[in-house]
Amino acid sequence: MKTGRNDLCPCGSGKKFKKCHLGREDELAPAKSEGLDPDSAKKIIELPEVWYGRSKEMIEGLDLQSLTGKDKRIRFVDLKAYEALGVSGRERDEGPPREGSVMINLNKTKELAPDTIFVAISPKVGDSVLVHQLAHVLAYLGGADIPYDLANPLSLELEIPVEHLEHPMEFGQWLNYLADRFNVALDAEDTIVAYLFRNEMLLDSTEIMRMDPKILKPKSDKMLRFLSERGKDIDSLICEREGYIGSQVNKD
Repeated sequence: MKTGRNDLCPCGSGKKFKKCHLGREDELAPAKSEGLDPDSAKKIIELPEVWYGRSKEMIEGLDLQSLTGKDKRIRFVDLKAYEALGVSGRERDEGPPREGSVMINLNKTKELAPDTIFVAISPKVGDSVLVHQLAHVLAYLGGADIPYDLANPLSLELEIPVEHLEHPMEFGQWLNYLADRFNVALDAEDTIVAYLFRNEMLLDSTEIMRMDPKILKPKSDKMLRFLSERGKDIDSLICEREGYIGSQVNKD
């Protein structure tokens, strides 16, 4: 039976689920929640390292220690090889793949490779997609450690777009930094995120982690109003970007 937000947490802490392990269900029963076999981490870390697109250039151009204070490394693996393992499960940015890339859930590899963050990419991965995933990595290393399983249930409960929860202020900060650092033209979707960051409209990860509807819902609504009011300006920014689906100005 599924645990409700206001039910007691299964961990036995005596706290309500929403104040304890909501979004961190994998810590209660990692193998069960991810549907993984005990050797899944070993399968992932043994995948050959790959260098597609500008991945090697970007990694060699980033000093993670100086940027985030964390002595970690990023390892790229082939997306198809990763998916073939049958352990992909739930990942960051769940849904249609961003041209073939995903930051692999750290809970799958942290026991055997705690100092490595794995990112699965396809041979044709573009610059914007690489920057997007690296922004997630840097945001995580910088302290924006939003649980993988938090965004979707919180989005449904508070009736706010899941994108507002998956792309916090810290992500926007690193997205802008990386785009400038490597002279990358962001796709239409990330251009909007970057615009929201520059206008201080993104949610802070600490606000998301508190899961307080009195904070998140008004700020999300404010973000939507801002996007509507600035529709023409935004359209002019993204109309020639990859992934542009046409003007959304004055559309219901």
